[in-house]
Amino acid sequence: MLKRDTDAINQAMAPGGWMQQDFHNTAARLEWWNEATFGCFVHWGVYAIAGGEWNGRQSGYAEHLQRVMCFTKAEYTELFVNNFNPVNFDADEWIAAVKAAGMRYFVITAKHHDGFAMNPSDVYPYDIRMTPFGRDPIEELRVACKKEGIRFGIYYSHAFDWEHPDAPGNDWEFKNGGGDKRLFEGPNGLWFNEHPELVEKTARGYVDGKSIPQILELIENYQPDLLWFDTAHKLPISENLRILRAIRQADPNVVVNGRLAPVDGIPTADYINTADRAAEFFSEPGAWETIPTTNESYGYSKVDKSHKPPEHFIRLLAKAAARGGRVLMNVGPTALGEIDGVDLDILKTIGEWMQVNGESIYSTQRSPLCTQPFGETTLKGNKLYLHVFEPGSGSITLGGMLNHVKKAYLLADPAKTPLPIQRLNTFDTEIALPSDLPESCNTVVVVEFEGELLHDKSRLLARQNYLRAFDASHISPALSHGDGKFGRDHISNFTHTEQTVIWNVRPAVFGQYKLNLRYSTRTKEITGAYSIYVNGQQHVRQITSSPSPEEYTTHDFIVELNGEGLPGTATFDIVFRPVDITGEFVHLYGVEMELVQEQQGSAGKEIDDTDTGDA
Repeated sequence: MLKRDTDAINQAMAPGGWMQQDFHNTAARLEWWNEATFGCFVHWGVYAIAGGEWNGRQSGYAEHLQRVMCFTKAEYTELFVNNFNPVNFDADEWIAAVKAAGMRYFVITAKHHDGFAMNPSDVYPYDIRMTPFGRDPIEELRVACKKEGIRFGIYYSHAFDWEHPDAPGNDWEFKNGGGDKRLFEGPNGLWFNEHPELVEKTARGYVDGKSIPQILELIENYQPDLLWFDTAHKLPISENLRILRAIRQADPNVVVNGRLAPVDGIPTADYINTADRAAEFFSEPGAWETIPTTNESYGYSKVDKSHKPPEHFIRLLAKAAARGGRVLMNVGPTALGEIDGVDLDILKTIGEWMQVNGESIYSTQRSPLCTQPFGETTLKGNKLYLHVFEPGSGSITLGGMLNHVKKAYLLADPAKTPLPIQRLNTFDTEIALPSDLPESCNTVVVVEFEGELLHDKSRLLARQNYLRAFDASHISPALSHGDGKFGRDHISNFTHTEQTVIWNVRPAVFGQYKLNLRYSTRTKEITGAYSIYVNGQQHVRQITSSPSPEEYTTHDFIVELNGEGLPGTATFDIVFRPVDITGEFVHLYGVEMELVQEQQGSAGKEIDDTDTGDA
């Protein structure tokens, strides 16, 4: 780390320093954001004209077109800026669709990495006035949000700019660091660590000449509730902190996301952001946000047809809320200014679900309960919301809640008709579901209880289960989480044989279980061994290389989870541990467990007769 970075951190974090003082306002700033819970992210710019493809080449992320095609500023201006004319853009229609989807905050890209401002910018006039369109869509969206009661946010690419000759990123037209050619990078991997003499040019030319002035201009002209930043690793920490301080001096109340100025991975702003397009989450401490997008591109792509179904996002809302997170879901409008019809259909279906079940998402807090066999749980006051992904055969079992259940009912039932409940043991309650329950990706059952929620830390094991590594009871501190994208919800960085991943479980039924371990290897040359330790028995297996890093290798075991007394009260540890590490080790995803032979006399119900809770 550069001395200037260390000095900047020490100055900010010293007792009485500007950042220490700023931390006192974090909770107040986040109050509206915590309540909003669900927002809309929009990546929209002149790159929408290409739709992710140009002359037969695809750009992946459509908004990265200029970088992938290596367009000079002159070429990009001629092809896209001079032809951008979204004649069908209607801010009121956009925000009406956002509100109908149940979204309560909105973030629009004012400047993405192409360096082009979608708003009039007098401090650096490479902006929307150069297009045939000429209007100010940022102002029109701000007005529409205010009219509908939607909180308004602005995305600004503060550290990555392909237009500016002094900014990181463009190494095809300028000799800049931070680009794909990795100019000026060495063992430390970052241009400003390897060549600190280049920092002053970027700090004075770009940060002082464009980034800070445009951010302050956005604050003054649009009074955003939230500012959203990205790619802080393109600038040294000292520059990111200078930008954050300028924001706090201009508006101490605006919420700032955690990608502006992280120090050692810890946000110095208001909340944490998880990786792009995460499908699974591990439990982050504090306030955090995830940013899924409907397909695999954030900007509009005419070639990417990989749109996830609405059910994916409805479940994602519950998964995030159960772990204390918020969801900022992205759509990429077309060059004509329209939200793609596929995206509108997804938003509409989510909105229909949220209209009925939004209470189980908005303003909730992370659930202290383990992941349930049927799905997830969210918490608000004295109500626990059960998000039922897998209804089972007529009933579900709520595991790990010690409180007496006063009443259980479907959130979709206006009459709050009590559902039959039965206490199975100290920890678990069975709830009967209606036989005519409609098919749903997420049926919500409300459980009312009294007092503070008391819970057990072990996970209820049903007859069929998938125990993700992300949800393990214990993960050794030096191990790393994957970013949660499809196929990357794994634990890795095993370096010695004392590192463990442990699931603590309570089987609802004693007996023999088939345990199926999932892992992958990055190369086919990996060797070594691991062990699974369950109930006094150790099973050792040699690593088998996976066909590719994205494909699982699976190993089956038969394990005994037998005991005396009432099922659901005895706990067992399932322990994964390396036995022999030769070079790189596995990426661990989790274990599937299925009951294959029930212990005689294991099943049974106890304690309460069937009732419907308190009237």
